[in-house]
Amino acid sequence: MPRDTDHPPRYAEFFAGGGMVRAALSGRWDCALANDIDPMKCAVYADNWGDDHLIQGDIADLDEMRLRQPIDLYWASSPCQDFSLAGNGSGLGGQRSGVFLTWIAKIRATLADGHAPAIIAFENVMGLVTRNGGRDFAAVVTALSDLGYRVGGLEIDARDFVPQSRPRLFVIAVRADLDMADLTAAGPDGPYHTRRLTDFVARAPARIRKTWHWWRHAAPTNLGPTLAQMIDAAPDTPWFDAQTRRNLTAMMSPPSLSRLQTARAAGGVQVGTLYRRGRPGPSGVVRQRAEVRFDGIAGCLRTPAGGSSRQTLLLIEGGKLRARLLSTREAARLMGLPDSYRMPRNYNAAYKVAGDGVVVPVVQYLDETLFQPVMARAQVRA
Repeated sequence: MPRDTDHPPRYAEFFAGGGMVRAALSGRWDCALANDIDPMKCAVYADNWGDDHLIQGDIADLDEMRLRQPIDLYWASSPCQDFSLAGNGSGLGGQRSGVFLTWIAKIRATLADGHAPAIIAFENVMGLVTRNGGRDFAAVVTALSDLGYRVGGLEIDARDFVPQSRPRLFVIAVRADLDMADLTAAGPDGPYHTRRLTDFVARAPARIRKTWHWWRHAAPTNLGPTLAQMIDAAPDTPWFDAQTRRNLTAMMSPPSLSRLQTARAAGGVQVGTLYRRGRPGPSGVVRQRAEVRFDGIAGCLRTPAGGSSRQTLLLIEGGKLRARLLSTREAARLMGLPDSYRMPRNYNAAYKVAGDGVVVPVVQYLDETLFQPVMARAQVRA
């Protein structure tokens, strides 16, 4: 059927969390469906966007009839624990990350009924590319290709958009019947075709190399706010007392202590961040270390599985050090969310929403770079 160009394109967001894809696409796209299994995240989603299109529940239980409607984009940010460096290495065989296969099965059934979106987008950690010798990523690429899509990927670090180091893999699949010749290149063609991706393609089986497409893109031109500009004037986290600060300093490795001393000597206001991580010592015994950075970039936000998963903010003013946990508003800002976005009142819940999310300006970049050009060329809507 002819595509209805009088209305915005429509998308479905799977593993939707707090709706950060919706925050990115609102205004250009209409939401057709959002799904997540987590009741807390669904409550946050509904608090910000309403629940008209929200379906709480396991992706395995999602009624496929809900997908048999005109939808132009499927977006999924599926669980990453089995692919991440901190995970158990189970890959697609893991209980959490394996839901990708369930999601693909839903799409396959929907396509068989004639409802094929123009674009399928899949976001995950970069560990997917190398986990199990690259076989898991090859399975992802093959699964999407077998659905009738041209598949390519970008490795984007959110630090180009917000002051947070958050490298993520974005797999973009475009329906093969659409002419996308001017959106693809013969080889790597931009800053987000990284060494990890080029190595994967070079070593992949011939079928993967034939399937893979290099999506054209350019580096973003608009610089986001600095870490110092994101500091919350009225944080919901208290400043640490002197003993807690001394304990943190005692946990610092020599390189971290050196960075702290350099920041103190620099004068003015210096903003840094700290993560506590387990690191093996010379004897092989794992000790908890406080790792510090003052490069204007926060570490990657993670879900608060333990106290060490929560990031600490360091503020030096007049040579004096203050420290506290990141506030929930600062965590939201690091994900590119506006201050109007309503976070949970519970600290760990708010931190989980942020740590499990996708950075809003990165999705906006993908929309401008690929999604909108694809939709401009699309002649049919599934």
